[in-house]
Amino acid sequence: MGKTLIDIKRALDANVGKRITIKANGGRRKTMERSGLLEETYPSVFIVKLDEQQNAFERVSYSYADILTETVELMLCDEGEGAPVIEA
Repeated sequence: MGKTLIDIKRALDANVGKRITIKANGGRRKTMERSGLLEETYPSVFIVKLDEQQNAFERVSYSYADILTETVELMLCDEGEGAPVIEA
């Protein structure tokens, strides 16, 4: 894997304000896919403002460890098919 939490935070800092798609493990073999804007990054977590039409709530937050453990995958929506924000 080779990535650290600091590398993940730096990659997300560079993409604040961009549209992303999130694939998150929902437990019991469920995968949730959502899209929205990468709103803010903090020392331990990052916040995504979700599209209002598709979701019941406005924002979700995940930790950088979720990306490191591959519980959450992020893809940039600006590209045609979606480019990963964090390269493994």
